Amino acid sequence: MSDAFALITKADWTVLGGALLLLALLIVSFRSRAYVFCQYLKTMTGIALRPADVKRAFKTGGREGVREMFLDRIIREDLKEGPVAIPDAP
Repeated sequence: MSDAFALITKADWTVLGGALLLLALLIVSFRSRAYVFCQYLKTMTGIALRPADVKRAFKTGGREGVREMFLDRIIREDLKEGPVAIPDAP
């Protein structure tokens, strides 16, 4: 059974190297989720969040926690702009 996992040929080492590369990419992608989310949010809405805040909200409340934090920030940004003028109906 131990011969099945022996790294003898160059092809064996290549497969192992590819698997380790994919594992490294997976780890990097999971660690950078908050940063990428904050970049996307800033581009799409103009609201800037810190990745540390997003991570903290996700740890405490999961997806709902991040959603709640985002909605709270949108409301705060809207309140900064002041009241919206509503045109008179004809």
